[in-house]
Amino acid sequence: MSKKIQRGAAWLAIAATALVLGACSKPGTAPATNGVTVYSGGDILTMAGAEPAYAEALAVRDGKILAVGTRAEVAKAAGAGAAQVDLAGRTLLPGFIDGHSHLLNYADSLVQANLNPPPIGGVTKIADIIEALRKLKSDMKAGPGDPLIGQGYDQDMLAERRHPTAADLDAAFPDNPVILVHASGHMLVANSLAFKAVKIDASTPDPEGGTILRKPGGREPLGLVQEMGMYPFQPILKGARKPEVDLDLVKRAVAHYAANGYTTASEALVLGEKMPVIEAAADAGAFSIDVIALPAFTMAAELVGTGKIKWGEYRKGLKYAGLKIAVDGSPQGKTAYLTRPFLTPVPGCKTDCRGFPNLTQDQVNQLVLLTYKNGVQMFSHCNGDAAIDMMIAGHENAEKVLATPGKDRRTVIIHSQIMRPDQLDAYAKQGLLPSFFSNHVYYWGDVHYANLGPERAEFISPLASAFKRGIRATNHTDATVTPTDPMFLLWTSVNRVTREGRVLGEAERVTPYQGLQALTVNGAYEYFEEASKGTLEVGKRADFVVLDKNPIKVAPMTLKDIRVLETIKDGKRVYARS
Repeated sequence: MSKKIQRGAAWLAIAATALVLGACSKPGTAPATNGVTVYSGGDILTMAGAEPAYAEALAVRDGKILAVGTRAEVAKAAGAGAAQVDLAGRTLLPGFIDGHSHLLNYADSLVQANLNPPPIGGVTKIADIIEALRKLKSDMKAGPGDPLIGQGYDQDMLAERRHPTAADLDAAFPDNPVILVHASGHMLVANSLAFKAVKIDASTPDPEGGTILRKPGGREPLGLVQEMGMYPFQPILKGARKPEVDLDLVKRAVAHYAANGYTTASEALVLGEKMPVIEAAADAGAFSIDVIALPAFTMAAELVGTGKIKWGEYRKGLKYAGLKIAVDGSPQGKTAYLTRPFLTPVPGCKTDCRGFPNLTQDQVNQLVLLTYKNGVQMFSHCNGDAAIDMMIAGHENAEKVLATPGKDRRTVIIHSQIMRPDQLDAYAKQGLLPSFFSNHVYYWGDVHYANLGPERAEFISPLASAFKRGIRATNHTDATVTPTDPMFLLWTSVNRVTREGRVLGEAERVTPYQGLQALTVNGAYEYFEEASKGTLEVGKRADFVVLDKNPIKVAPMTLKDIRVLETIKDGKRVYARS
């Protein structure tokens, strides 16, 4: 397993340079003389239906699907002079639609130290973090005062079983501000110079919805900052890069998503500092695939109902799909907001440690009402069941105020991890959509088993229970929290195996076809794009991925080994495996 993920990073770096733009026909195939390309000779999985359905052939014209069906039917529709693409036994299906991740974070990570534990990285102790930062400093040729940023450390996977401290970092980097972003993205560790740069000291109170952990017996910051306490550090995390450097990083990130078979990617928390970056990338034509962007709730008053941006419309490959709020934190970071306490010690908490909300119920109510009144889709980060309760209450309040029960709003409750069956019932009744995160089962399932106990841990990301209730759930990687690889995501949803080999929540395993639905047709539904994406049907956009094997026909434990060979967006190849 680990070999597959480790080598994945290497070939994706190579693949990013192999981005190919042009006609879909295979090398050596004569181009179409009538503008039509026909695919046949492999499994064409349409994803159009409750059970797997295949077509013998598919034709594309002007970036749209012209025909799907038997060879004879498609040949008749294609006419004379169509280019012929032989799939040679490979599998073609709709391009993957990213339910939730952070494309701009991935772009940033390309110039940050990789502090992930195996199998994603190589960090197993705090000394490894220091060494990775030293290498970054050398590679950057960083001088005194230049910030050093690393991402992906996980205290549960370190030999010390604790978060690094400011003192750990000060000793190695006395002249540089240093920030370590946790694997969850919901906390960070800063050194003394970084705290000084953002004017946080012993006199700084904890922000609402966040914490600054203190040295024992005093008020001096220890190093760890959680949730809303991270916001003052955003200018440092953004960096002072030149626009052309940011543009190059975004292009590399887009190539990475295309290499993983995504034809629609997501940047699910656009902070104010990043709006100019994503806008400039669109203006420069950097988006060879579609990019869904969710502005942060901190800009709600500026963006919702003001006409400053157009919601739900693509402009040069970029669409602002809705507003993103963050109600709580992460389960592995123990900042997810729960109705029952964590079972293991929580940093900075002594009794009744149930995490905490980032927002008050009144704030949630106001934000939900604001978006609903203005016809803007709401995307809400909720990991813990207490946070989910807050979001359900916010939805019910808005519907009551507006007197519009049953309106098709498609409010998305992102992660929905530590939830209860009655909350799934509420989702089904009220049309709320979960976007699950089944990779957590592998990466942190064993940690959750200890932190939460078997009952709650086994119900994490209950994809099977959602499908049984008729809920059109999606699944996501939350990259950079876990790698962008959709085949590994499919593997976790089907097998639910942890790092230690435990099957966590056998009842929540789904079939490979259901797992693919969460990555294709349900993804299109999440973004109100089911009329144009998600299935292979006439008139829809020609967004495809070509795999070396059919996920429906392989042994479930080998799903993670399936390779993306080509990605086709609007009829044009945007990635081809070399």
